Amino acid sequence: MTYSIVARCHETGNLGVAVQSHWFASGVVCWAKSGVGAVATQAMTLIDHGPLGLEQMGEGKSAKDALEYRMSVDDSPEIRQVAMIDSRGQVSVHTGAQTIPESGHITGDGFACQANMMWKSSVWQSMHDRFVESSGDLAHRMLDSLKAAQEEGGDIRGMQSSRVLVVKSEPSDRPWKDVLVDVRVDDHTQPLLEIERLLNLHDVYAGFESRNYDVNKRVEIPEVAFWISVDLARRGLEEEARRLSKIALEDDGCWSELLIRCSNDGLAGITDEIVRILLGSGQDGS
Repeated sequence: MTYSIVARCHETGNLGVAVQSHWFASGVVCWAKSGVGAVATQAMTLIDHGPLGLEQMGEGKSAKDALEYRMSVDDSPEIRQVAMIDSRGQVSVHTGAQTIPESGHITGDGFACQANMMWKSSVWQSMHDRFVESSGDLAHRMLDSLKAAQEEGGDIRGMQSSRVLVVKSEPSDRPWKDVLVDVRVDDHTQPLLEIERLLNLHDVYAGFESRNYDVNKRVEIPEVAFWISVDLARRGLEEEARRLSKIALEDDGCWSELLIRCSNDGLAGITDEIVRILLGSGQDGS
């Protein structure tokens, strides 16, 4: 009842999984752990295969051995579809003989595409081809693969929900920092369009948080423009700071009020000098 992809980025080693289905909150299909692997568990879903598959790979099993073990303890493997990828990029997929047609899977170099209850048996091949042809980071490449599935006909019932999940190649001592991307849409008439919007929004915020942004590029999100302008003003880039602050200030008067309040209380690193740069010589914006 779902199409999904599990993959490892050749350049970064990051691991990911993405899904779309005509089912509420299909993101539960997706499981991934930094330095371990990723799993998609679908069809007549047994969620256990997600976290427990990761547990097996975390103990050192390959994706193939972990999947074989999980199928051996499943009372009904014939109705399951499960894909696993380990930290080395080895993949393994099981499509049970009693999954609802059209169903099947295909593996590539460091990724696997799988689908069931599709309009056409060409869906998983189209996902494979699009992923191979795509460029960019892992999250966007997986989304491109999902789009290809839908263009090929997709789920026979239509669309409802989606998720894109990416984790770092190596775990840190702060596991909550190991998730690079986790955007999901639980109920929407066009979940792939919405997940793309959220993914692009995520990229903007992630770029700001890492200070990896182009000071000459227009920022369409007022809040991000505001905080970048504060950062630029603090660094003495006055012209660039004013250009970006204008985006926020013209959107809503709340941003000038927030700027003044933070300055008055010495908060968020906002000083009278930053207010002068962003609002003008006076705090009223004159």
